[in-house]
Amino acid sequence: MRYMLLVCGDLPAYEAMQADGSFLPDCRAWADEMRRRGALVETGGLRPPDDATTVRVRGGEVLLTDGPFAETKEVVAGFSLIECADLDEALEAAARHPVARHGTIEVRPLLPA
Repeated sequence: MRYMLLVCGDLPAYEAMQADGSFLPDCRAWADEMRRRGALVETGGLRPPDDATTVRVRGGEVLLTDGPFAETKEVVAGFSLIECADLDEALEAAARHPVARHGTIEVRPLLPA
């Protein structure tokens, strides 16, 4: 089954991740390990919320907003799509993700296609 790991944290956690010199190498090592296991489908970081554009369609009109749609203290910093036998395996992978040291990893099963 496929699971989306949403890499999240509040602004102080996001800043701590950026300041942590081992953070990016640790993320690469985690991704390499997941690839070796055949579990990593895709992974990537996201630019800050200020770089976002929000798209909504209301009454047939496209509405574009610079930045995130909702004002929130939580930052979605990236994602990893993994393939695991079950939720327990996905949770174990999430617990090993370096972001878990500073922020939050939200684990969600994907709906069947």
